[in-house]
Amino acid sequence: MEYTEAIINQYLADFLLPLARISALVMAMIGLGAQTIPNRIKIALCVLITIAVMPAIPPAKVESMFSFATTLLILQQMMIGVMLGFVTVMVVNTFTLAGQIIAMQTGLGFASLVDPASGTSVPAVGQFFLILSTLLFWAMDGHLAFLQFIVASFDTLPIPLEGFDSSKFKAIADWGRWMFATALSMAIAPLTAMLLINFSFGIMTRAAPQLNIFAIGFPITMTAGLLIMWLTMGDFFSHFELQWQRAIEFSCDLINCQERN
Repeated sequence: MEYTEAIINQYLADFLLPLARISALVMAMIGLGAQTIPNRIKIALCVLITIAVMPAIPPAKVESMFSFATTLLILQQMMIGVMLGFVTVMVVNTFTLAGQIIAMQTGLGFASLVDPASGTSVPAVGQFFLILSTLLFWAMDGHLAFLQFIVASFDTLPIPLEGFDSSKFKAIADWGRWMFATALSMAIAPLTAMLLINFSFGIMTRAAPQLNIFAIGFPITMTAGLLIMWLTMGDFFSHFELQWQRAIEFSCDLINCQERN
């Protein structure tokens, strides 16, 4: 068999262009894109996934791999992968934000840990919610669902993609409101309970000014915060399931596909 320049160019296009889209998803997705995972393992995973899905995706129609147009095409594939991966980050960070809100209002925000995924310092409550939501993400096969999305995107958003709708970037920013809305709805019960506790402290201060409310109020607030978190933890899964369903529907809209059961 004779390997001409056109055949080699087609082989490179069929491998490198899907690799750019899949690699962007893996690097941006929660869990797989964590800083604690070595880059060599990430690269090997991206290459293996690309080789596995190459027979199932349509061939890329590229005239030359070494051109400015192909460079723009690679950047376009990376943007598609980053968009899908960023949705998973917003889902998990919803509950990290809820934990930070609760921690600030209950006085538990003084206990902070370094998040190994982002390298930033977050309250221990937010870190606990982050770990719990990440475990639920893995338990619900979130990584497999988004790998399925990225494979399906090669049919709905083929290579090369003409007329890419830039409004999808605005849609991602608009969908971010669900992150804040869900975090606030999850933290509203603990916030209301802590408001009542602080209101009772205010009444005690007015009734007995000689009482040192700062000496007894702070430990009571933290203890009450832990108790309230324990009582409201049962709603965590229902909030996650609702947010996860929104993420699935939004991801389907991003890649122009129908939701698959």
